[in-house]
Parts: sequence; structure tokens; C-alpha cells
Amino acid sequence: MSMNNILREVSGRPVGNNRMMMTQLEEYEVGSNNDVKNDGYALELCNDAQTELERNPTPRFNLPNVSDPVAFLRMHTDDLSKDARIKIRHGTTTLAFRFKHGIVVAVDSRATAGSYIASGTVKKVIEINPFLLGTMAGGAADCQYWETYLGIQCRLHELRNKSRISVAAASKYLANLVYGYKGMGLSMGTMICGWDKSGPALYYVDSDGTRLKGDCFSVGSGSTFAYGVLDQGYSWDLEVEDALELGRRSIYAAGHRDAFSGNTLNLYHVKEDGWQFIANYDFNKLHYDMSYGYEQRVGKQAEL
Repeated sequence: MSMNNILREVSGRPVGNNRMMMTQLEEYEVGSNNDVKNDGYALELCNDAQTELERNPTPRFNLPNVSDPVAFLRMHTDDLSKDARIKIRHGTTTLAFRFKHGIVVAVDSRATAGSYIASGTVKKVIEINPFLLGTMAGGAADCQYWETYLGIQCRLHELRNKSRISVAAASKYLANLVYGYKGMGLSMGTMICGWDKSGPALYYVDSDGTRLKGDCFSVGSGSTFAYGVLDQGYSWDLEVEDALELGRRSIYAAGHRDAFSGNTLNLYHVKEDGWQFIANYDFNKLHYDMSYGYEQRVGKQAEL
């Protein structure tokens, strides 16, 4: 998405006075070093932002054309209200945990609209940059939009400061961003995972602005099943293969028992030199071919 669209749609308040933004643009255009001067991506952002500033000095988020947008959105999307016009039922399972060799991220790929399976191939891991991953739970559109925007801001941070953004700063930026729209119908529960100067870091951020640091999180309708396996097998001293196996089994347990989770499993490993996509696994193959199912495990043990 181009910067002019982002400036026009993302912020519910002015993004800053023109003088400050033009100063930032001048830094990119003049370029105090060759890296920024020769970066076509940065120059494209500058040109788009400058054009948008000239056309629309105070970009704003598109809100419903009513007297009280917050009350309007809450009336139509608040799941807790019996008078809600729209009952949005969410179903998914995502998990991530830290250990001595990095972070394991595992997610399913099923998207549901109530009891209807809308898709079985949703990519619930947002690759923010080569060192940062974000997971999706809640509204797919909200997660994709705001985490993609977070990736743009992380890139701008690198250009301005000549260093990679920390996981703590990235998660804090996202929490502050969505907090400005609290009560407006956003639905997002994400984990920001990455490796920075402090080592592997994992944060949970949701659409209410909650931000928690931890070693182990699972989000979604199947998280209770995933936690049952995860809590039993988790240890900081896990080896890489054991950690990957724990992630697989935890998501499998959720996909097997939770009707709103399933189809396939995507597995990632975040390391010091960046994240690595491990593989995509089909739940049926995990159940039958890899003997994750109870009947298969019992039968295999009987044969032995």
C-alpha cells in the first residue's frame, strides 16, 4: 500500500504538523549518506508522503458519517451486547514460545465466519521484516492491515536511525496505534516475535491496547487445548527439534479438538540471524501418517 493511502486512512488524528513532516522528508531527499540517498524505497515513500501533504494537510481515518462514531460501531459490532446487529464469531489457534535457541511460532490456517469455514489456506503469520513476525487472531482484515502498517514504520525507523527496531519498540508502537481506536470495533489479538540485541523477545498485543511480555502465549478459540500440551512440555532448555515438535503437537491438539481451527499448520523458527519458515503440515497427515492421533499412537505401540 502506498504511503499516500496510509496517510489518508490510518490516523484518526493529524499525523503531525507539516513543518515536522517536511523536515523528515528533506532528510530523506537530501540524504546524509549513500544508503538513504540510493534507497529507491525511501525516496518513493518521500515522494508519496510529500504529494499527500500538499493535497491533504490533515489526513484522517475514514469513520462512519454519524454524530457519534464510537457508539455507532459499538452498537453494530459489540459481541457482548444482546442488541448487536452483527455477531462476529472468531475461531483460530496461534501460539509462540521462547526458548534458548529462539522462538517457535505455530499457527493453523482455518478462517471461519460463524459455523461456516470461509477458508482453509489463510496465512496467519505476518512477516513484518526479516527479524520480526506477527501472528493473526481475531479479524483477519484488522490484523493484516495494522501489522502491514507496522512493517512500514519499522522500515522507516531503520532508515532514520540506521539500526533495526527492537521487538519491544515495535510492539509498543502497535499497542499505542490500536489503543487510539479502542471501542471502535477493532478485533485483534497478535503476538510480536523477534530477535534483537537483548535476545529472543515475545510480546502479546490486542486491540484494546494490552501489551504483555512473556515466554509463552497462545491466542484463539483453540488456545485452551494448545495450552494443555504446551504447558506440559515447555522448558527454556529445549533443543530445536524438541521445540518444533512441541509447537506441532500443541497446534495439532487444538486443530483436532476445536471446530474453528484446523486444515494446515504453519511452523516458524525465529533465530538470531532472522526467522525461518520450517514447513506446512496437513492436520490429517499429522493425525494418520505421523501418528499424532490417539488411535494411531495406541496401534503403533501395540505393534512394537
